[in-house]
Amino acid sequence: MKELRIHGRGGQGSVTAAELIAVAAFEGGVYAQAFPAFGVERRGAPVQAFVRFDNKKIRLRSQVYEPDYIIVQDSTLIRDVNVFQGVKAGGIVIVNTEKEMNFPVPEGVRVITIDATSIALEVLGVPITNTTLMGAFAAASGEIEIKALENALRHRFHGDMADKNVNAARKAYAMVREAS
Repeated sequence: MKELRIHGRGGQGSVTAAELIAVAAFEGGVYAQAFPAFGVERRGAPVQAFVRFDNKKIRLRSQVYEPDYIIVQDSTLIRDVNVFQGVKAGGIVIVNTEKEMNFPVPEGVRVITIDATSIALEVLGVPITNTTLMGAFAAASGEIEIKALENALRHRFHGDMADKNVNAARKAYAMVREAS
């Protein structure tokens, strides 16, 4: 089983991202499970969402404590929350930032930085980074296919909003693939 933990702030779409990644994984032929964990339920408060992927039914129902993958939607969380806690050696952490890395990273963990906020502003017109980071996740992890992600996005969003979200995901996907 592979596990993903998403760190974000209320209103950034962490829960939606987890749900859509699970839908894309399921479309790709694996079992998937997505669920949130909330502390204080208010806009801007730290939130976590989780996804599990496996070739067999998933019976585990706990939070994800030792993820293979982590997405950090807001790099300011790194000062407030131990986003790297429990990440497995060989794990991948995707951080939304335009800045240089200046925080300690656990040994054996690969960090991918991407300026998802700029992509979201350019493509969507708003700083909502979840679909952009989903594209980066697809490229970095190989757990979901970009076509399955596009289908999940088109199922969730409609018309011009679907096109914009697909384009944001594709742009991030291409950037991460090119950098790898």
